[in-house]
Amino acid sequence: VLSSDPDEMMPPPDSNRLLSAAEKAVLKSWIESGAKWGKHWSFEPLKSPAIPDVSFSEFAVHNPIDTFVQEKLAEKKLRPSQQADRYTLLRRVTLDLTGLPPTPGEVRDFLSDDSDGAYEKVVERLLSSSAYGERMAWNWLDAARYADTNGYQGDNERTMWPWRDWVVDAFNSNMPFDQFSTMQLAGDLLPNATFDERLATGFCRNHMINGEGGRIPEENRVDYVMDMSETMGTVWLGLTLNCCRCHDHKYDPLTQEEYYQFFAFFNQTPVTGAGGDPQTAPNLEVQTADIKQQLKDVQKRLAATDQSIAERKAHLLPQLSNWEKQQLADKSDRGWEILSAKKMDAAHQSLRLLDDLSVLAEGNNAANDTYIVEYSLPVGPLTGVRLDALRHESMTKNGLARSDSGNFVLTEIECRIRQGEKETSLKIASAEATFEQGDLKITKAFDGDAGSGWAVYEGRPVDREHAAVFHFDHVADVAADSMLVVTLRHDSPHQFHNLGRFRLSAGKTADAGLSGGNEVLLADLKVPDQNRSQEQRQRIQDQFLAGDQKFTVLQQNRNELVKQRSSILKSAPKVMVMADQEKWRPTFVLNRGLYNDVTDREVSTITPLSLPDVTSGSERNNRLDLARWLMSDGHPLTARVTVNRFWQQFFGTGLVKTTEDFGVQAEYPEQKDLLDWLAADFRGNGWDIKRLIRTIVSSHTYRQSSEIHQLTVASGNSVSLNLFDIDPGNRLLARASRFRMPAWMLRDQALAVSGLLNDQVGGPPINTYQPPGVWEEATFGNKKYFQDSGDKLYRRSLYIFWRRIIAPTMFFDNASRQSCTVKPSHTNTPLHSLLTFNETQYVEAARTLAERLLQNDTLTTDEVRMEDAFLRILSRPPSQPELQVMLNGVNRSAAEYSLDLTAAVELLSVGDSPRNETLDPAKYAAWASACLTLMNTDEALNRE
Repeated sequence: VLSSDPDEMMPPPDSNRLLSAAEKAVLKSWIESGAKWGKHWSFEPLKSPAIPDVSFSEFAVHNPIDTFVQEKLAEKKLRPSQQADRYTLLRRVTLDLTGLPPTPGEVRDFLSDDSDGAYEKVVERLLSSSAYGERMAWNWLDAARYADTNGYQGDNERTMWPWRDWVVDAFNSNMPFDQFSTMQLAGDLLPNATFDERLATGFCRNHMINGEGGRIPEENRVDYVMDMSETMGTVWLGLTLNCCRCHDHKYDPLTQEEYYQFFAFFNQTPVTGAGGDPQTAPNLEVQTADIKQQLKDVQKRLAATDQSIAERKAHLLPQLSNWEKQQLADKSDRGWEILSAKKMDAAHQSLRLLDDLSVLAEGNNAANDTYIVEYSLPVGPLTGVRLDALRHESMTKNGLARSDSGNFVLTEIECRIRQGEKETSLKIASAEATFEQGDLKITKAFDGDAGSGWAVYEGRPVDREHAAVFHFDHVADVAADSMLVVTLRHDSPHQFHNLGRFRLSAGKTADAGLSGGNEVLLADLKVPDQNRSQEQRQRIQDQFLAGDQKFTVLQQNRNELVKQRSSILKSAPKVMVMADQEKWRPTFVLNRGLYNDVTDREVSTITPLSLPDVTSGSERNNRLDLARWLMSDGHPLTARVTVNRFWQQFFGTGLVKTTEDFGVQAEYPEQKDLLDWLAADFRGNGWDIKRLIRTIVSSHTYRQSSEIHQLTVASGNSVSLNLFDIDPGNRLLARASRFRMPAWMLRDQALAVSGLLNDQVGGPPINTYQPPGVWEEATFGNKKYFQDSGDKLYRRSLYIFWRRIIAPTMFFDNASRQSCTVKPSHTNTPLHSLLTFNETQYVEAARTLAERLLQNDTLTTDEVRMEDAFLRILSRPPSQPELQVMLNGVNRSAAEYSLDLTAAVELLSVGDSPRNETLDPAKYAAWASACLTLMNTDEALNRE
């Protein structure tokens, strides 16, 4: 397996075992001696090869890329192609760097610039465009498996789009690739991590989330960690790590144990795998510019309201003392009297008496609990009891219990009077409550059935207090020294639905009910001022102020503003990000990659033996150590793998064709020295992405024509061959690449040439045109598609909502975004042609362009209009035969539409943008057809 000498080849290890200690020792010594893994060039140390001294007289070579390429061509007795014409070159580089075609003005400017640096100025302009970051982000989103939903059957929506915007900004600001990588893999672990550094780690959390009911949380969790590990392996190592889940790699020097060493780096997150929450913690709340502005406006109004409240309060408070005296004089006779607990006991929790005489349950939360509370009773009649369920900050969302919703279920209440040794049960005859949840009526709290009870859930986390009154079947005559013993049972099958805080009052009159007087206020007022607690003073003041209408209106206004602020904050997207739990989670090798088939072989966070070890040397390295290892000077793969992907972006195929695989089974590159030089230059110049791209697109290799010229080859008798016959895959780079543009770029091109394009950068995803029923069919009707309107319909493809189980229908050739994909595919199916001729967005773009041509006063003749259409769509003027063919088509279509105006109007009604009804519909439709034809020419659909 290892060594450049076939006689020293070691047989590959069995797939069901790890390397022995002896084998590892041999392996290590071979690596240290500089041996290679077969012909495994990618594991060699990265050194910049000497630039060869080669040139062709007819080509001015100033770029090292060209010298490497031309040296290889010379070996094959071939030569480069001539430079492409200026129209082709401008369209090529503009599409490559922005994903959009050049405008007619940009074409004219370039054609009129005769300076030596005209092309270089174009490149700088494009690299400075905000569209550059959007174009560069697309490939990264494929690699990062970015989508707006979880995937799987539920496919719940998620809000990861702020991370997508961070990627666009990172490319536009030319963030160095080593920083770009480190932030996404381990930004949260950087010292004093910033908001952006934490946000960047959303890269790792872009994996699918399985929320299906039959799944086991640990099974999910392991899947997520595997996805993170394998994505890292593809993006930065170019290795098929997923092969090692179950066994040693069959081809590459990676063992199963080493796979789980990578796994261990990502195995420290607190994610449990439970549920399908698309905002599973750890997450980061992102306040967009719009949200910040809304918060600023609300905060300004809130401050003004608070000032008014303070002024009104200062005016009223001097009257508080007189008001207290009036309350004691006018409302001394109450229907209820608050009882003070003398003894409290709970089966599982602990109970504590608070200053307002309420009882708080605290301590370890219990699935079910029973409270027994004893109260001293005032002498006199007892008609019933009132139970107040009170909110508390220790309860779920300040609710009434520590259940998931803050709701409780009181399954039974029992009351009895104790006097000395004698106890008498009090039978409840009737009851009433402030609210009853469905069938969980208040009467179910004293029916003797532990399976029923009283609850108050209203479809949202409980956010208000409730009360219930229980009337006894007779009036009890309470003697001195009597105690009321109340038992509250919580035996619901719903766990943790135990009352969290409650208060009990005794009924003194037959008509005491829910609408009785404020007995709490009376109890507070009876306490001398010097003995009142802070809580009692606050309650008295609040009750006093509530009687003033102006103050009440101001307070209501404030409450409404607070609600608005809360609503705005809740609307802020939450991005799932990375964090490591405090307690170290051990990692073990999993047999066959199964989550529940755990071996006793524990592994540490260390890097593979076959790659240079430049980590900290600790067995507990973290993701930051991993990121630094990947970007270190001694690492042989990251720079090569990265420049290869950028090369692929501009040439259609990487220098290594197998972009996703740099292992033994990879294609050995024809231009290996060029790959090495690009990688070393990229790394040695600060991982500067724009510098790398500038170097690539400035080369003659990039700028040459894609036309295939004829060659005369001598082999026996001389034969004439063209370049395609010799090098059909263009691996020698003797011509420029030519390939069909991806579907997303074709859509953006159509919007751009028509003038419909909305060039807003960033923001939430949008729903553009889509055939009806697609989402519904794929989700059993659970997900409904609602199309956006207005300018949102015309935003770039980057911002279209991406449902993972059914991707946007117009993107035929894109990665599914269900897993990491670094190698794009190109489609030329008849079905895609059917779409580009008939899909709403394309037809609307064609008719909108036609309208622009017909309305432009500077375009005075059909010939000039057609030339402008060519310039917009193909970035060049038409030839005379082309012009005549297209104009003949326009005239023929106009004649046909004049005989069928209904068909013309039908064509012109496609899409939501309004049409100009003052234009002749026959002529308008004819030009729309011509524009649609031009947009579907082979030249328009291909990046030449």
